[in-house]
Amino acid sequence: MPTGIMLCHCFAVFWEALSLKIVFVFLVTFLIFADYIRQRRPRGFPPGPRPLPFVGNLFTIDIKKPHLSSEKFIDIYGKVFSVQLGILRCVIVNGLQLVKEALIHQSENFIDRPIFPIIYDHSKTFGLIMSNGLPWKQQRRFALSTLKSFGLGKRSLEEQIQEESRFLTGAIEDEKGQPFDFHYQINNAVSNIICSITFGNRFDYHDSQFQKLLRLLDEMGNTQAGFWGQVYNSFPALMKRLPGPHQTVFKNWDQLKSFVRKIIEKHQEDWNPLETRDFIDAYLNEMAKENVSSSFHMENLILSTLDLFIAGTETTSATLRWAMLYMAVYPEIQGKVQAEIDSVIGQSRAPTMADRDILPYTNAVIHEIQRMGNILPFSAPRVAVNDTRIAGFHLPKGTVLLPNLTSVLFDKDEWDTPRKFNPNHFLKDGRFMKREAFIPFSIGKRSCLGELLARMELFLFFTTLMQKFTFQAPNGLILSLDFKIGNALSPKPYKICAISR
Repeated sequence: MPTGIMLCHCFAVFWEALSLKIVFVFLVTFLIFADYIRQRRPRGFPPGPRPLPFVGNLFTIDIKKPHLSSEKFIDIYGKVFSVQLGILRCVIVNGLQLVKEALIHQSENFIDRPIFPIIYDHSKTFGLIMSNGLPWKQQRRFALSTLKSFGLGKRSLEEQIQEESRFLTGAIEDEKGQPFDFHYQINNAVSNIICSITFGNRFDYHDSQFQKLLRLLDEMGNTQAGFWGQVYNSFPALMKRLPGPHQTVFKNWDQLKSFVRKIIEKHQEDWNPLETRDFIDAYLNEMAKENVSSSFHMENLILSTLDLFIAGTETTSATLRWAMLYMAVYPEIQGKVQAEIDSVIGQSRAPTMADRDILPYTNAVIHEIQRMGNILPFSAPRVAVNDTRIAGFHLPKGTVLLPNLTSVLFDKDEWDTPRKFNPNHFLKDGRFMKREAFIPFSIGKRSCLGELLARMELFLFFTTLMQKFTFQAPNGLILSLDFKIGNALSPKPYKICAISR
């Protein structure tokens, strides 16, 4: 090959390689610049840690302990600060007054839920928890009225919880005081209450299929709230196509939907509009009405039923697991609770809701368990539906709002010993005392739908368990108060001994 041609060929190859490098560098530079523009804070926006390109503050925040990371940011940036979580621009508000400002005084500005890709890709905006606008109002109103019609706040539901308490104490007695994991027995017991309302039946503690569903639910929550869930939220288009732990969320969700769908199909087979047995029947009746709202359809029935099932299982179950753990860690407090129950109720009858007002110490302990358990550290997220201001900061429409309930439940200005388990926070002169800063169910128009049910379950289950058992650590084992975050902030798995009294 002549020298000139060879030189031309070499130059062409060099230029092609150089061009690819230039294009690559230009592309990367452009993407970083575009991401910088996207992440740049609007004028008047709350301060916060500097985000990294593409991932934002994903590696700035401890995903396993995000509420503890917030404490550090409060010290640096104040009670209103911002973080960038992938594509989501978030503002975290801290302290009772600012949480009230956002969720009560500006409730209409923060009435909607944001779209989190890992939730949206399996649920869209159906159901009770993630729906918005008129469909949310219609679904919530219907759910509340239906729950009330099936005994919420009435004696009939109280008797149902008492009966389930007997099943639970029987299952615990079968352990004969040996170390056991309390998790799935209490999960099953609590879930049976909401299942009886939604599905019309309870599930035996040895039902392997139902136990599997409870495990799928637990696994899904852990992944969704963990690192892989946050990565998915940051890069949904990419992560949707890649294998990894995040894919278990969708597999588990499909199985949960299939479980509910089969129950609905069974209801449809023997459905009688004149005999409403449960939530599903009530919903089928609503769907069959003339001129019914378009939000009442099969997908919303499946998702609303699942929302009730998940919320009615995980939060109360997690609180009761914290309860038995705290009682074992603080035996002197457990002893005082048992002494009060023995003197007021004794061993011959089951506790009732009428006993709550005459068991002030027990009631105070339950409230302190909820405060310290802190099962929903940031409540459920909201999104600004309008441009608005909080504490002088500008929050553009579309900003995700995270109300930091941890900052309220552990505020040193609200509680005498915020980091110490102390039932006296809820006692004054031997009487139970309500506290404005006690907001584990959140506040405002989108506060917990099942708060009344949860309060009944916590009191009746806890009091019955304290009446029948003494909970203590297995010999030679020191129990830990470490936690994990999933559908709720709950204790890490532990074994405990339940000694019959």
